[in-house]
Amino acid sequence: MLKHLLVENYALIERLNISFNDGLTVITGETGAGKSILLGALSLILGQRADTLALLDKERKCIVEGTFFLGNIQIKDLFELHQLDYDDNSTFRREITPQGKSRAFVNDTPVNLNVLKDLSERLIDIHSQHHNLIIGNSTFQFDVVDSYSSGLQQVAEYRQLFRQWQQQKNALAQLQASEKRSKADFDYFNFQFDELDKASLNQGEYSRLESELEVLRHAETIKHNFQKASFLLSGDEVNTFSVYGELVQLLKPLARYNEKYAGLLQRVESLLIETKDLNGELEREADNVVHDPDKAILVQLRLDLLNKLLQKHQAADIEELEKIRDEYRGKILAVESLEDKIAESQKELSVVEEKLFSIASHISERRKKVIPAIEKEVTTLLKQLGMPGGKFIISTETAQGLTFNGTDQISFLFNANVGGEPREIAKVASGGELSRLMLTIKSMISQKNLLPTIIFDEIDAGISGETASRVANILFSISRNMQVIAITHIAQIASRGNSHLVVQKIIEKGKARTDIKTTGSHERILEVAKMLGGLNPTEAMMATARELISNSGNN
Repeated sequence: MLKHLLVENYALIERLNISFNDGLTVITGETGAGKSILLGALSLILGQRADTLALLDKERKCIVEGTFFLGNIQIKDLFELHQLDYDDNSTFRREITPQGKSRAFVNDTPVNLNVLKDLSERLIDIHSQHHNLIIGNSTFQFDVVDSYSSGLQQVAEYRQLFRQWQQQKNALAQLQASEKRSKADFDYFNFQFDELDKASLNQGEYSRLESELEVLRHAETIKHNFQKASFLLSGDEVNTFSVYGELVQLLKPLARYNEKYAGLLQRVESLLIETKDLNGELEREADNVVHDPDKAILVQLRLDLLNKLLQKHQAADIEELEKIRDEYRGKILAVESLEDKIAESQKELSVVEEKLFSIASHISERRKKVIPAIEKEVTTLLKQLGMPGGKFIISTETAQGLTFNGTDQISFLFNANVGGEPREIAKVASGGELSRLMLTIKSMISQKNLLPTIIFDEIDAGISGETASRVANILFSISRNMQVIAITHIAQIASRGNSHLVVQKIIEKGKARTDIKTTGSHERILEVAKMLGGLNPTEAMMATARELISNSGNN
């Protein structure tokens, strides 16, 4: 429940510091005094957007701070979800700077507006004529029925699983789309892979083939030159071998005379050995070189194939071609594995779907059991609120498959006149009728409502007399189960409050400001009397006000 509200520099409010009690708190004041400003300030800590137009003094920041007692509601999970420190008495604060920057805090921890709104939706329900429009909203209608049936927790579990199911459906659809695209490309991937795989790619092969082709193309020249070089070394009567041999014979006897001569002998002997080895190598190379035009053609064809593949795939070398081949292999395997993934996804989806239908069936049975009681209770309350011909019906149908709300389709039907055919609320109900219908529904579910506080903004619009008294009784009845704050112009409602606040517009130095104060016993009688008879109530009006308050039991 809302325990305390601090407002500084907002609209016509310089500073407001006020405490709230449980039960029914009524707020009254003349038209234009600023009762709606109070709701506007409160809306800031409920996550609504604001700008610098809200500032009374454009040079100072605006502060709105509310303290809530949370010990009687289940909200710790949300604090944990948003990683916030929880306290039974928690403070929500909003600041608007002159530069238009907005900051929000929960227990002095900065939060964004979405977090503030997420938390506040579990704290306060502001009921206004504009708010009445949500009665035609499908989700609200389901929430009313599920709240009455005490099934909100099961519905929450269903909706969480339903979101998971939708995510799985989307994931499956993406897999199937990928499979469809991939299958269209499968033949292409397979062809490219086969072509590269059959090419038996081998790193280093290209340069080896180029060298081999050069040899095959010039085989005759190469063989001739090797043979001629060998002949020069060993084939003539006077050849290199004989020259080096003769040198050895000449230097050998001299080696014993001097170490230098011995060194020269060794060098000549080494030349002779190296020349014989070189000659053998030349002969072997000459023997290895074969003029083979057919082999040259085969090597050229292999190089042509490799060049074609390099050019086709815009690859720099064989290593890059191998990577491209492996990529195609991976794409082929991915297409083949998609079928397994799809089958597994369909199986998982089927399990979740079966569970959803099971939960939805239980929810549907629960709803159908309570709908007659809801119709009867709302119709009875409508009669008490001056609508004796009012008729309220909840139409139910089976949905085509699973929906966010289960397998049901429900619609609130209404008619205010005797004999009229109930139709969709938005098509047949006036603003006043909607307001009273909404009040009956809020009254009906108040004992089961998870919200600790509800604010009624001029719920009395368009009613008077006995109907106003009945509305007052309903508000008082709701306040037994939750904190109720009612902004009203009607004495019957004002007299039922456990607490009574008065909003005043004060003119000082040519400037208007709004203030709010708690009434004492005499002040309260005077305020109720004003609501009965104007600014200067007669003694008779004072007596009537005194009697109303006395009869309410809240004097």
